[in-house]
Amino acid sequence: MTAQGDHYCMRSRLSWRLIWLQATLLAALVAVLLGALWASGFLLVEPDEDHVIEIVQQALARDAQGGLTLRPTDELKRLREEKTPDLWFVVRDRQGHAFSEGAVPSEFARIGGALDEISQARLGWQLFDDGPRKPPARLKRVDSDAGTVQILTATQGKMSGGKAALATSLAFLGITLPGLLVMAAATAIATPMVVQRALAGLDTAADQARQIDFRKRGVRLSADAIPLEAVPLVGAINDALARLDEGYSRHQRFIADAAHELRTPIAILNTRLESLPPGPDKARLIEDCARLSTMAEQLLDIQRLDQCQNPPARVDLVAVAQGVAADLAPLAIAAGYELALDNAAECIETMGEHAGLERALTNLVQNAIQHGGRRGTITIQVGLPATLSVTDEGDGIPADQRALIFEPFYRLTPRDRGAGLGLNMVREIARLHGGQVAVLDGPNGGTCLRLALPPAPARK
Repeated sequence: MTAQGDHYCMRSRLSWRLIWLQATLLAALVAVLLGALWASGFLLVEPDEDHVIEIVQQALARDAQGGLTLRPTDELKRLREEKTPDLWFVVRDRQGHAFSEGAVPSEFARIGGALDEISQARLGWQLFDDGPRKPPARLKRVDSDAGTVQILTATQGKMSGGKAALATSLAFLGITLPGLLVMAAATAIATPMVVQRALAGLDTAADQARQIDFRKRGVRLSADAIPLEAVPLVGAINDALARLDEGYSRHQRFIADAAHELRTPIAILNTRLESLPPGPDKARLIEDCARLSTMAEQLLDIQRLDQCQNPPARVDLVAVAQGVAADLAPLAIAAGYELALDNAAECIETMGEHAGLERALTNLVQNAIQHGGRRGTITIQVGLPATLSVTDEGDGIPADQRALIFEPFYRLTPRDRGAGLGLNMVREIARLHGGQVAVLDGPNGGTCLRLALPPAPARK
């Protein structure tokens, strides 16, 4: 048996697995894209004039005459080695001192002090130009060891490791995270709906399975609207139901055949016992033969119950009780009992089958004869609104066994010579009639078995 904790929700598990798959694929795609850009140099040669300006700013100093000069820093040396062909920059201060390095384009060389009041700017070109494309220049006013200066350059320096990591993180957060959130939300919403719709046929099959009753054979689960993957499971269940039906039918045929075969030798035995001379042994043998006959009839009753499909009719419970009392009075008296009949009204009706209710009451009286202790009175009572009760004055039934006595072949004591089928038959007849049977305490210490049935509707 599978523990409750081993169960899982397929909708939830499928949603989470799809989200993880999408996240992995999206992260892998972004990683490949960033790797390709990095390998191609796109991320290494991003427009980063600020890196050049920062290196120049750290290298600036004043010479002995107060002019601008550059200290030979390691960063400046590496910059010159990396960008020798196109490295250029212009440095100016407010006092008119200027310093430049590299081939300054004539367009930017003529600017001079016209932009002294500008703290920073990017100087570019028209988007569509007839001439060759030229890089834009970056102008920025910074504080350095030489004072506040203005640095102008169009050289794109190598991006620093921190900025490269920041750019990569921004690309990941700007592309992967929003896409993942959108896909996760769509998956979380759509997957349960898709799974629920796809498994709707399984819900129908489950409802059909819950309604299967072993008394109604030939029922099969519908394979309509079942997902293709679940068709083998439904087919296997239907095959199992077919095998169970076949086995149950064989079992029922065996019971019916055995009961029919027993009736003839029991009748012959009973005839021969009647021819014996009177005595206590004869009475005991006749009683045992009657029990054997009752068991055969109960086996046949099981077969009749399965095949009973007659429409319900009005049944007078008082008439049923009178007929059973008349039939079983000799047997009860022979066993040492008095038999009494008490009805609350002249006519108390229910809807059902007369023969079935008669068999149920007969089994209740025979059970009282069997277990009543062979003393006192067995009382048949017909009550309102529609009940049949049989009360004895025996030792009663323990509370812990009252629910078990209705199971087939259950006996109160191991030496009990009863078949254990009578009370089970009563419960099945009660169920077919929409009623129920209960075990109560008798008024004089015995047992009261009460069959409660729905009353018949009032006559118009």
